[in-house]
Amino acid sequence: MPPKRAVSSGKRKADSDPEGEKSVGSEQTKKAKVTAASGSAEQTGLAPNGQPTNKVLPAKISFPPRVDGTSRIASWNICGLASSQKKGFKHYVEAEDPDILILTETKVNDEPVDPALTSRFPYRYWSISEKKTYSGTAILSKFKPLSVDKTLPGHPDPGSVKGRIVTLEFEDYYVIGTYVVNAGQNLKTLDAKKLWNRYFEAYIRDLDKKKPVIWTGDLNVAPTAIDLSNPKTNWNKTAGYTEAETTAFANILNPPGDDAGKFVDIWRKLHPDDRHYTYFSFRFNCRAKGIGWRLDMFVLSERIAERVRMCEIRSEIYGASDHCPIVLEVVPTVTS
Repeated sequence: MPPKRAVSSGKRKADSDPEGEKSVGSEQTKKAKVTAASGSAEQTGLAPNGQPTNKVLPAKISFPPRVDGTSRIASWNICGLASSQKKGFKHYVEAEDPDILILTETKVNDEPVDPALTSRFPYRYWSISEKKTYSGTAILSKFKPLSVDKTLPGHPDPGSVKGRIVTLEFEDYYVIGTYVVNAGQNLKTLDAKKLWNRYFEAYIRDLDKKKPVIWTGDLNVAPTAIDLSNPKTNWNKTAGYTEAETTAFANILNPPGDDAGKFVDIWRKLHPDDRHYTYFSFRFNCRAKGIGWRLDMFVLSERIAERVRMCEIRSEIYGASDHCPIVLEVVPTVTS
C-alpha cells in the first residue's frame, strides 16, 4: 500500500484507491544476523519498542539454519514487486530460502518472469487485481500443491477478490495467503471489509473441517491494543483498529459457538508481551521512533500450532518495503 501521510499519533496508512483502498518447541529463537549498510547509530540502534531502526535493507543478511524436520514458510508485504526488487528483495529471499513464500501487495499486472524466483520456486501462483498496479497476492512453493484456488467462495463481488487471496492445498494442511481488504481512510470502505470478513470466516472454517489451515499475509488488522503504538488515539477511527475488525478477528480465533475449531495467532502466543510491529510508515521517522502496527501474521488451526518450532518477525529486514517479513517453521506431518 502506498503510504498515506502518517502522523505522530501512529495512525496507519490506508489504500490509495478511491474506493478505499506467529506444544511450541523450546528451540532457540531465531534472529537475523545482519550488517547495516552504514554504521550510524540510527541504523544500528534500537527503537523504544526494541526493534531495529535501520531504514534500508542490511548489506549482509544471514539466518540460523532451520530446525531439522521442519518446513519454513515466509510472508512479506513487499509494497510493489518492481520497487522492492530495486531495494534488495532478492537478497532477503536468498538468505531466508523458504520452502513456501507468500507475497502480498505485489502490484503486478502480469505474472513476473524473475529468474531468481523461477529457479527457486517451481510452483508459482499469482493472483492479480483487475486494477492496474494494485493489490496482488502470490504463493511461491518448492512443493507441488494438490490444489490451487484464487477465489473467496460466496463473495458477491468476485472481481474485488482478485489480487487478494491464494489458497494452496498440501497433503497435511492448507496455506492461505491474503492481502485483506483495507477499511480505508475515514473508514469509508469498512462495509467492504465487513463483507470480506463474513465470507472469509465461513471459508476458513470450511477448510479447517477438512484439514489444518495456515493463514498468513497482510491481514490488515491490529488484533489488540498491544499490536499498535497508539491504540487510544486510533480506536474506531483508523483502518485496522476498529471494533468491527478486531471482533471479526477475535471470532476466528475463538468462535462463539462450540462446533467450530479454534485458531491461534502463533507469533503473539510465542511473544505475549512484545510490542513489535511489522509495518512502519516511511514518513515522520516512524521507524526510528518504533511507531508501527502488527498487521502481518500467521494464524493456524489450533491442532497444528503445537507443530510450530519458530515464528519471528524479521525486524531487521526493512527498507525494501515498509513492512517486515514474518517467518514460521512447522513440522509438516500432522494428524488432521
